[in-house]
Parts: sequence; structure tokens; C-alpha cells
Amino acid sequence: MPPFGFLHMRAWASLFGQLLRSPRAVCIREVHFHSQDFDIAGQFDPMIPDAECLKIMCEILSGLQLGDFIIKISWKDVRHEMVAKKGLAPEVADRIGDYVQCHGGISLIEQMFQDPRLSQNKQALDGLGDLKLLFEYLTLFGIAEKISFDLSLARGLDYYTGVIYEAVLLQTPAQTQESFNVGSVAAGGRYDKLVGMFDPKGHKVPCVGLSIGVERIFSIVEQRMKTFGQKIRTTETQVFVATPQKNFLHERLKLIAELWDAGIKAELLYKNNPKLLTQLHYCEDMGIPLVVIIGEQEMKEGIIKLRSVASREEVAIKRENLVAEIQKRLSES
Repeated sequence: MPPFGFLHMRAWASLFGQLLRSPRAVCIREVHFHSQDFDIAGQFDPMIPDAECLKIMCEILSGLQLGDFIIKISWKDVRHEMVAKKGLAPEVADRIGDYVQCHGGISLIEQMFQDPRLSQNKQALDGLGDLKLLFEYLTLFGIAEKISFDLSLARGLDYYTGVIYEAVLLQTPAQTQESFNVGSVAAGGRYDKLVGMFDPKGHKVPCVGLSIGVERIFSIVEQRMKTFGQKIRTTETQVFVATPQKNFLHERLKLIAELWDAGIKAELLYKNNPKLLTQLHYCEDMGIPLVVIIGEQEMKEGIIKLRSVASREEVAIKRENLVAEIQKRLSES
């Protein structure tokens, strides 16, 4: 089971790194219900940007270590789309409806290709061809096993015009007894007409994009941590620099600079003369694992006290060995 601790910066770096990765015509927007979006706008060959969006969604969800997930893909309003917009005969669209309860990957698409009625209709073959092409790209990206072709999926938003997709977390048997409310954590699709609605000249700008449900992801992580009795950390600080005495701000600043230069995430209270008990309580409240304590006695002896917040055990470390000892402990935790 992956750790449920406060999401590591590398996970969010994965998320925002993917959102900023493309030099093409990309729109990134944050909306009022706390999601983060990635969109590709412009005229491109079929299914290439669609496949990249699904790849990005997979990388983000994998980086966040939320557990197993599956991305369902379909297209908007299957029967209406096939009859009213694609010109299929109703009986052919109804045949597609027989597949609505099925889900799978490229094998399901191949099965639909073999259907006598569908194989005789050019529009149906064109649509299936696009989906087959999409799965070819997904296979090259190494994520085809995370994608499920599911015609029962209906996002219900009017502006989608083609492929739609939705990522859901999968519950393990051990989780079925728990009260996790696991639903969609990401979604998206193709919306080729939406931008043109806001252009006075009606220029069409094909678009495809995805939305990551940041607020829902936080909710799921918090719920799981509470279930497993884990404390929610709101900081990534690894070491706190403390002192039991007055007038030691300069020494604390020199020490914390040394830790920062070594790549250790450290902090201190922004006060000249904080009380030691206040500093230690802060570390316990924030879940900071280690405290380094420097005072007059430590200065005379050339040592630093290293304290474990969880066990409250303290050991004296030579000043020149402090960074190595901290790095060793952090690597073992």
C-alpha cells in the first residue's frame, strides 16, 4: 500500500510540471472548484493531442500515489451522435447500443470492427478507426492497460464533441469495508466548438483537455489518513533549528543556512528569543521529525543536540558530522 502522508513535492512537481510541459498552444486555467486544467488548442492530426492528454493524466495520477486507477473513455451521447450528427441509420446506432454494457481495450474495438452492420457503415468505421488509432498511440505511450473503452460513460456536458474520458480510483477488496467515497478524480475530452462560441467571427479552434480534481484528491488523501490513524502534515520541513537560550538568533541563522546549503528542508521560528517549549510544541504540532538544538554549552563543546520529535530522544553530534547524520536519518525514515 503506498504511503498516505502529505503529498510529496515531487508529486505536485509531476502535476504542475506536466501542466507546463508543452510549448504549443496550451491553455492552463484554475477554476472556482479547485481543479487544475491542461488544454491543447489548434488543428492537429487525429488523436495525437488526445493521446498526450491521457498520458499526462496517467503521469499525474501515478505521481500522486493515490492507488490503482482506471481511465474510462467513450464519446458524447453515443446514439444521438451516431443518428443525428453522423447520419447512421437508427438500427445501426442501436447495434452500437448493444456494446454500451461492454468495456475493454483494443480487443473490444476490433470486435466492433467485425460486426456485420457496423462494418458496412463508413461513419461507424471512421469513428472506430479513430479509436483504434488512439489505442495505438496509448500503447506506444505505455499506458494502454490503464485505459478502458466504456461506452456507458456519459460526462453530460454539452460542449464535448468527441472523445471523453474520466479517471476513477479502484478500491481493493480490503477497502470495500471502509467508508471511502471514491469517485472521479480527473476528467476531460474534446471540445472543438466551445472556443468558437466566444469568437465574434466564429472561428473554430479545435481543443482537447483534461482537468485534475485537486480538491477531491486532497479530500481522498485526508479521509484515508484519518482511517489509518495517520496525522496530516501541512509542511515538508524535515529539521527544525531551536535554541533554549536568548540571543542565539545569529547562531540559528548560521546553522539553518548550513542545512539549506546541504539540501535539507529546515525552518526556525521568526523570533529573536523564542521559548524552547514553544519551539518543541511547534514541531510536534507540525509533524517535523527532527530538531537540532544549539546553546551555550553546545557551542563550548563543539556539538549540536539532535532530537527525535517522535521519541523525544536526544543525542550529541559533532558539528562537522551533523549534516551527514541528518541525511542518514532522513534516508532511513
